[in-house]
Amino acid sequence: MRKVLFALTLLLQFSFAQSQSALTNEIIWASQELSAEGIDAFNSMNDGLHYTQLDDVNGSMVITQYSFETGQKVGTIASDEDVFGKGSKKHIEGYEFSQDETMLLVYTNSTPIYRYSFAANYYVHDLKTHTTAPIAALEKGPQMLAGFSPDNQWIAFVRDNNLFAYHTKDKTELQITTDGIKNKIINGATDWVYEEEFAIVKGYQWSPIGNRIAWLRFDESEVPEYGMDMYGSLYPERTTFKYPKAGEKNSIVDCYVYDLALRQQHRVDVGSEKEKYLPRFSWTSNNDRLCVMKMNRHQNLLELKLADMSTPQPFELKTTTILIDSATTYVDVNDALNFLPDGSGFIWMSEKNNFNQLFLMDMTGKELAVLTDAKTDVIDFYGFNPITKTCYYTLSTSSGTEKQVYASTIGKKTKVECRALSQFKGNNNASFSKSYSYMVLTSSNASTPPVTRLFNISGKQPTEIRTLVSNEKLIKRLEPLHLTGKQFSKFPNSNGDSLNIWISYPPNFDAQKKYPVLVVIYGGPGHNTVVNQWEGKNYLWHQMMTQKGYIVASVDPRGTQFRGRKFKHATYMNLGKLETQDFIDFARWMKKQKGVDADRIGIQGWSYGGYMTSLCMTKGADDYKTGVAVAPVTNWKYYDSIYTERFMRTPQENNSGYEDNSPINFTQKLKGHYLLIHGSADDNVHFQNTMDMVSALVKNNKQFDLMVYPNKNHGIYGGNTRLHLFTKITDYFLENL
Repeated sequence: MRKVLFALTLLLQFSFAQSQSALTNEIIWASQELSAEGIDAFNSMNDGLHYTQLDDVNGSMVITQYSFETGQKVGTIASDEDVFGKGSKKHIEGYEFSQDETMLLVYTNSTPIYRYSFAANYYVHDLKTHTTAPIAALEKGPQMLAGFSPDNQWIAFVRDNNLFAYHTKDKTELQITTDGIKNKIINGATDWVYEEEFAIVKGYQWSPIGNRIAWLRFDESEVPEYGMDMYGSLYPERTTFKYPKAGEKNSIVDCYVYDLALRQQHRVDVGSEKEKYLPRFSWTSNNDRLCVMKMNRHQNLLELKLADMSTPQPFELKTTTILIDSATTYVDVNDALNFLPDGSGFIWMSEKNNFNQLFLMDMTGKELAVLTDAKTDVIDFYGFNPITKTCYYTLSTSSGTEKQVYASTIGKKTKVECRALSQFKGNNNASFSKSYSYMVLTSSNASTPPVTRLFNISGKQPTEIRTLVSNEKLIKRLEPLHLTGKQFSKFPNSNGDSLNIWISYPPNFDAQKKYPVLVVIYGGPGHNTVVNQWEGKNYLWHQMMTQKGYIVASVDPRGTQFRGRKFKHATYMNLGKLETQDFIDFARWMKKQKGVDADRIGIQGWSYGGYMTSLCMTKGADDYKTGVAVAPVTNWKYYDSIYTERFMRTPQENNSGYEDNSPINFTQKLKGHYLLIHGSADDNVHFQNTMDMVSALVKNNKQFDLMVYPNKNHGIYGGNTRLHLFTKITDYFLENL
């Protein structure tokens, strides 16, 4: 009996140890047990010594003030009760200070619209009188994009596609535009495709002293509509919105300026072409000068147009061109445009010298200095300190797999001194106080969760003050899991290019055995998968698959970023062609590696990665046995104009580029197990892509598997959705690879 009990005890101990070291989809996707902590978004105050955060205190939201130096709470700015009154069920969801920090603009009851945009009820709270007022009558409906003017006199906002201004003292509403109509005219906000592809939602800008407001007007009357059914009621609810597909009509976009004191409106003359984009606009440091960025539809010609309002103007504001950036392929839009406070020039970012660099320009567009390293790409531009004449940014390092924070100081005769502000191997991101005295640095690598530290950067070298977030609990929780991590290296494709890869091996990997391989990918412009940074739940799922006996690997093909313009633009006019060949080359290379079962290579990707998965399962049918494509593009004719035409031009101009690399045209080649997954309410990559792929597969009598998530968008999340999704993907590979 004692022997039986001893054996049972050993069995229980073994089961417990095994459960502690084994990852599951439930642990990864249905709990926060292995989630990394991060620092909440903070707002630096004007003094540069303090910051504020929105804290949850026993179910009530509180705007709390802290010291940068000590991290200690200094005071409370306002709470739910202060703003909305005792007993109110409203909660502060977000806030903004007025320029002089005497007022707060808060919003509540927000409702998402697209990826970034939302509508909400906005209130202004006076911190001196402790009074609160809605910026508009609630019965008129929610508002969008509310923001203070620099002189604190006005709050601009958008409602029902029109631009308004609320006077903070008189509490009166001024309607600036009157022609806004849903799915026809938008004033002060942007349309779907600008929001998604140019990442611009706020379609207005206050002038430096706040007496003028510039805004974009979108006429989307002739843009075709796309409709989606939302299920759950007796009759599905139809949602329609304007979505310009490749080669179809875009919104006609114009820029206007309104003078609040004179009640005068002006149209900015940026050219009579209908086929143009205005992806950015910004006031210079001069209150009389507005800069508008203009691009042609091919996106290979970018101009900075300057409107001058220093003298009395007619309705039409004439402009002069101060900079032209052009390419035979395309020019990227970025947020680095920064006008110097003294009016002497501006900072500009461009790939014109192959690598993405920052430049100092005068106001005529003449280049004065190169501010960054000429042999690698600038990734993020954080800002410019006018006192020290220093700009802050990140640089791509280690052949595009890592990122470091840098600063460049402009000295006499525009001599530039560059220095690194981060030293931690891996991926580094920063944010700064308004005075640029403090830097909050978050660092991670592929096997280490992010650590956030505070530095004083007022001296020549950063001085670490304290650790804000260590993630020690998560690090300790990961220890018994015995994760195998990622091994970074390169492999040569058939073209002779050296491509970045990472490989994760199963625990106790034995090169004499044969293991199946799962290749996880994205592969498109704008996103790399071979990066030395913590990737949270995705990384843990990859590690779970290694625990189930799979080698998991990834590769960044030609066309991905951070390796210079030539490498990134290699796929121009032929999205999918070179990337597919690189993924096929990778599968063939993996088959030759020790420990690999050459007959069991699988592939999985989402969005562009789903597109690549679909091509690899058709064009690469001899090399990939099993594929899971989530929310894939299956024909670029179905995707939006700005993104697609940037890389492909229009279908009318480049029909072969579209047809030769669309998976729906190669379904007859499918041999292996293929699972299609899509959300029925995907406003980005439309469900139409999967439906037409299904039609093509049926036409060629190819068996496949399909999973549809009703009412889910491109992210396919909410409730148990992610758990269900990744359980489905996991089981599919376990059964078929």
